[in-house]
Amino acid sequence: MMIYDIAIIGAGASGLMCASMLNNSKQKVVLLESSSSCANKIMISGGAKCNITNRYMDISKFLCDEHFVQKSLYKFDHKDMLNFLKENQIYPMLNEKIVKGSYFCKNSKQVVDMFLRLTTNIKKELNFKVLDITYKDNIFDIVSKNHTIKAVKVVVASGGKSFETLGSSDIAYDIAKKFGHKIITTAPALVGWTVQKEQFWFKSLSGLSLDVKIKINNKTIYGSMLFTHKGCSGPAVLNASLYWTKGFVTIDFAPNQNSHLPRRFRQIAKKEGIDLKNYTFAPAGNFGYTKAEITKGGVDTNQIDEETFQSKLQKNLFFIGELLDVSGQLGGYNLQWAINNGFICGKFLKN
Repeated sequence: MMIYDIAIIGAGASGLMCASMLNNSKQKVVLLESSSSCANKIMISGGAKCNITNRYMDISKFLCDEHFVQKSLYKFDHKDMLNFLKENQIYPMLNEKIVKGSYFCKNSKQVVDMFLRLTTNIKKELNFKVLDITYKDNIFDIVSKNHTIKAVKVVVASGGKSFETLGSSDIAYDIAKKFGHKIITTAPALVGWTVQKEQFWFKSLSGLSLDVKIKINNKTIYGSMLFTHKGCSGPAVLNASLYWTKGFVTIDFAPNQNSHLPRRFRQIAKKEGIDLKNYTFAPAGNFGYTKAEITKGGVDTNQIDEETFQSKLQKNLFFIGELLDVSGQLGGYNLQWAINNGFICGKFLKN
């Protein structure tokens, strides 16, 4: 049976970037993907316009171990990303309508096509659902339902739990735990909130959006809030959800002195006796992983080498991308982080 030098589990942003770094390597590399196609999440990113990076790539935009991310983030920053894309005839444009500093591509397909072109020499095994990994005599056995792949080194890049319909699963966390890694509690993030019965008046405003200020766990988030038939969503709520655990949040519905509140909102707020500047409530929950853009929590970065993304507990095992306990706000931060990880890990493996 063939023994690959490197097996990469997951053909998302981080896995594809890692594979692209190895495309012209003499090493035998295989890319394993559980679904029938690569880069499914990239394809829907940014409303299919691929919000790929942000010009304000700052550590404050991440929920993470700052030391770990700080050391990695600037090895392939937003300028490197834009140069990389330019070399591949992709020219993202600034679009700050929703999030300041956001770069969007013409469409997501051009990014997917780029990665497929940059990995033409990499063997791809699609519909390969990893069930287990074992390690013996310096070789990893990666087990699926139908067959087993053997490799000297394994890169786990299979993402988090968000977008279950695109094939996400717990396998990355299962692998990490099997080799002794700690998993920081995972939860849906960049996701809307459901409400208690005291906030059912939100539902009567479904479709209405307001510019608000949300205070949550010593964080202040500005942006647009959208009332929905389930509760609330919109950029401000999605970013706030990154920092929310069960508990209270406070919303200022008129953060600007010149705020013009819609008549419909003013009527209901008056009827409900709402404090417009200091409305405090506890969300009932969130919309779940099916609606969440990312998963927060994940593999504890204290057990990962920030120079290579290799496990500190198991040699030749690497973890990259969303599965790590690093979560960014809306605006291209998470895609930048995933591709950054693939670049750093792939560069190390290439050399």
